[in-house]
Amino acid sequence: MAVLAERGLDAGAEFPEPVTDEVARAADVIVTMGCGDACPIYPGTQVVDWELTDPAGKPIDEVRPIVDDIDRRVRALLDDLPAAAPEQA
Repeated sequence: MAVLAERGLDAGAEFPEPVTDEVARAADVIVTMGCGDACPIYPGTQVVDWELTDPAGKPIDEVRPIVDDIDRRVRALLDDLPAAAPEQA
């Protein structure tokens, strides 16, 4: 949480939300973190499994590079996604 606070993010205001089957099927991309062969399969949906070091219990100097890695991956993923078509009025 401290690393996110350094970046101006309030992790205390956020909480994980379960991904329902309906939400997963509507997604273009699902990012999982370390599930390997146990990752869900949704036909027509790209599933990307990111192997990440678990930051739990690590000192802040070891957590910063993990957060930097996630940030780089998210930005690269966003750059690779096709632009959304403008909504029709």
